[in-house]
Amino acid sequence: MRRTMLKSKLQNAIVTFADLEYEGSLGLDALLLDAADLIPFEKVHVYNVTNGERFSTYLIKEEAGSGRVAIYGAAAHKAGLGDRLIIVSFALLEDGESADFTPKIVILNGQNGIKAMR
Repeated sequence: MRRTMLKSKLQNAIVTFADLEYEGSLGLDALLLDAADLIPFEKVHVYNVTNGERFSTYLIKEEAGSGRVAIYGAAAHKAGLGDRLIIVSFALLEDGESADFTPKIVILNGQNGIKAMR
């Protein structure tokens, strides 16, 4: 049996840029992508702590060290500047894999820097 397991989580990401007209979705600082084991075009679920919205989208790589969390296109209707987000991805694992699997959890500070990792 395969189980859907949490693979990666970014906690407390703050939206720093929004563009309704851009063709895209969710841009993340390349350092955050690496820390959370995420890649460009990977599907993620976004939970907006500020307004309660939830949506699925894909990732775009932003400049490393920029601290940028950018909402693009239709997703900009779901989150705006200053909103606090939780960003997660999941993986399908076989029972044998899931027993020892540990997700990458990245806790961010108020400037989208890495505060802690678990």
